[in-house]
This record gives sequence, C-alpha cells and structure tokens, in this order.
Amino acid sequence: MVGGKSWFGWLFNRSTNKRQPLGLLTPLQEQRLQKLRDRLSVPFDETRPDHREALEALWHASFPETELKNLVSDQWKEMGWQGPNPSTDFRGCGFVSLENLLFYARTYPASFKRILNKRDGTRATWEYPFAVAGVNVSFMLIQMLELKSVKAKSLPGMNFARLLSEDEEAFDILYCIAFELMDAQWLAMEASYMQFKEVLEATKIQLERELSLEDVRRIRDLPAYNLLYR
Repeated sequence: MVGGKSWFGWLFNRSTNKRQPLGLLTPLQEQRLQKLRDRLSVPFDETRPDHREALEALWHASFPETELKNLVSDQWKEMGWQGPNPSTDFRGCGFVSLENLLFYARTYPASFKRILNKRDGTRATWEYPFAVAGVNVSFMLIQMLELKSVKAKSLPGMNFARLLSEDEEAFDILYCIAFELMDAQWLAMEASYMQFKEVLEATKIQLERELSLEDVRRIRDLPAYNLLYR
C-alpha cells in the first residue's frame, strides 16, 4: 500500500459511512447519476467532429510544443497508445475514457504531466503505457461503482452516488485520484508491466476503503485526493 504509517493509521481509525440510509438517493443525486450513466453509453466515434476535436485537444494538452501530424499517426505511441489509431483502444470503454484523460490534463496539469512523463521514483524497465492504463482506470471505476447496474449494491458504489450532490464532476475527479493512486501503488510495489493487473486491483481496494469512510462528504475529502498536489 501507498503512504506513510501515520496516513494509514489515520485512515483505518475512521469508521464506515452511516449518514444517509443505504440505497436512498435524492432527486438531484438520481439525476446526476443518470447523466453519468448516459455518458457511459457513448462509444468513441472517429467520424464525429466533437470526438476528433477532443482527441486533438488531448494531444495538445499532453505535448503542447509538438504538432500532431495526423489523427492516425505513430506519434500516439509516445503517449502509450497501442498503435497509431487511439480509437481502437477506446472500444472497450467508450468516449468517457477520452473525456477522463482530457479532464485530467486540463484540471490537474501538473499531476498529469508528472505521470505522463514518469517523473517520480525509480521506474521499471518495462513501464505501463500511460494512455492504455488510463482507459483501464476508467473501466475499473465503472465496474467498482457499479455504474452500469440498475442500482449499486456495494457501499462504495452507494456512497459515490451521494457524492454527486456535492460535485457533478465527482466521477472525473475520482478518475484523476485513481490514476495518481495507481501510479503511487506501482512505485511502492516496484512493479513491472506484467504486474499491472495486481497494481490496478490494489488501487481498487484502496479506493473502496476510502469511499466507505464516514466523513467523506465530498470527493475532495478522500485521503488520496492530496496525491494530486504532491
């Protein structure tokens, strides 16, 4: 696990959430949860101008001093896509995974650039590919929060829905937190490429614990949120 002993001692001494009756959501929470679910149903479509523009924006946010020659280009491999056309990597998660990456780049640029360029710690010879890892983080969060289910049954999933009343961007912010936490876990475990699934699972477990804490009333109350400002 990531973090000093004092951080984890403080984390595990906090009790689980007992505030709002389980399974009950306000109309605002229901509305925002449905809006988020609608986003998840949108596939990436390279023929749509807004999707193409979002992809170009991601490149410019990542490499502002380097011109992207074409939307299908080997340049994308520098960011950690599997091939010259990122659209093939979006198939498993849809447009939301691109939205997540772009939100991260625009909202927490220092954190985004630090992880994109692997600036922290002693890195492995075989590092995880940044962009593909980002798509996997999106997919992990969707599964963990049960966002494609009619109703979440897990405590983290139910508690997350409540956080939407305080911040409509809670999912996108949680994505940024999860990416930072995943990278920190990667370094702490001294992982290499073949251990990526183990790192992602450790990240998921830690997020589930934090989303079960009693005094988390906003997404920014999660202990791991502070990782974005290291």
